Amino acid sequence: MAAPALVRRLGLADVTLIVMGGIIGSGIFVNPSVVAARAGSATAALGAWALGGAIALAGAFVYAELGARRPEAGGQYAYLREAFHPGLAFAYAWALLLLIQTGGMAASAMTFARYVRELGHVPLAEGLLSALVLAVLTFVNALGVRAGAGTQNVLMILKISAILAIVAAGMALMGRPGALPPATIAPPGAEPSSFGAAMVPVLFAYGGWQTAAFVGGEVKDPERTLPRGMVLGVVGVVILYLAVNIACLRVLGAQGLAATPAPAAALMRAAFGEMGARVLALGVAASTLGFLSQAMLTAPRVYYAMAADGLFFRGIAHVNQRTHVPVRAVALQGAAATVLALTGEYGHILDTVVSADWIFFGLSAACVFAFRRADAAAASGARVPLHPFTTLAFIVASAWIVVQSLAHDPRNGAIGLALMLAAWPVYLLWRRFASRPAA
Repeated sequence: MAAPALVRRLGLADVTLIVMGGIIGSGIFVNPSVVAARAGSATAALGAWALGGAIALAGAFVYAELGARRPEAGGQYAYLREAFHPGLAFAYAWALLLLIQTGGMAASAMTFARYVRELGHVPLAEGLLSALVLAVLTFVNALGVRAGAGTQNVLMILKISAILAIVAAGMALMGRPGALPPATIAPPGAEPSSFGAAMVPVLFAYGGWQTAAFVGGEVKDPERTLPRGMVLGVVGVVILYLAVNIACLRVLGAQGLAATPAPAAALMRAAFGEMGARVLALGVAASTLGFLSQAMLTAPRVYYAMAADGLFFRGIAHVNQRTHVPVRAVALQGAAATVLALTGEYGHILDTVVSADWIFFGLSAACVFAFRRADAAAASGARVPLHPFTTLAFIVASAWIVVQSLAHDPRNGAIGLALMLAAWPVYLLWRRFASRPAA
């Protein structure tokens, strides 16, 4: 009998919501305050969110073409492997497992646990609650790609509803001057205004559209569906993010927003009372849970692809005969995130996520040049508009973001780079032992 394989069950709506679910986490409920503080003015703050949206959209077009040319499981891993070298692809998967995806999941699980404890007065430690929710999502995604995508879609709708509620609160407060108490303005010079530093939390909030490519091997008609879903998902997120920031800036002003650490909660409480604040807390909990669900659905496909290439434990490439899901890869992702959530150490290297992520974004964009050269005679279902100028602009923007992130937090940036560089000797050792004949 042939070995069970992945099946194509995801449509356009699934891909669009997977893209949005990979981008929208808990950051949009907090980051507007951080961006306003670093940008220094309402115009600069809104400009940072608009520029971040433009960069994310350029990235979506890049990944749309990559997904159309190589609609395989693993997404970014497969692009780097075929365009450059398996060692670079291994470094990406290594960083994804040890730093980028697993760390983000651990942080989101702890955020979810914190809100659940406050709302439900659950007498369990945050680490234990985080482990429980990760175990539940691991189980759901092991049942099949359709079950995982369905759960993610429901949570994504709840996320959008929470964001629209914030926008509605801002609109209600615009006609009620004095509804919010005067904000305590941070002392001048507490943090120097820097547009580059403001872009770091913006791009952190916009990151994640590329994860839809991880499930390329399970998308129906991927040459058409993946590009459309990526672009539609990013456009939807840009509209939602700009609407939230316009509402916050119109009500609080740049200085008030900078001095309000939880602007979304402040707007909801002022517009709808304590019930509004509780509804928002539920929305934040649903948003973090939705990010976890999306990550558990997509990231294991990278480890599956790496194992199928012989660069990881062969068992991780096993696909369940009944569910057609790489269950062991899903379990690996759940276990890794659980370990970090229980230790709670991820917060010390959170800033490394942005620099590590955008290094590989820039490298992946360079794959477009390699694939166009290799596939010169082949037609593509999607092409980057105004290539090579837009592709080069995205690569330059990626490098600029990495530099800004490292300049803002050089210590944690160095830790992230060291973890990434450690992948190369591990890759060489793995290849050496894997090539030895069996005794």
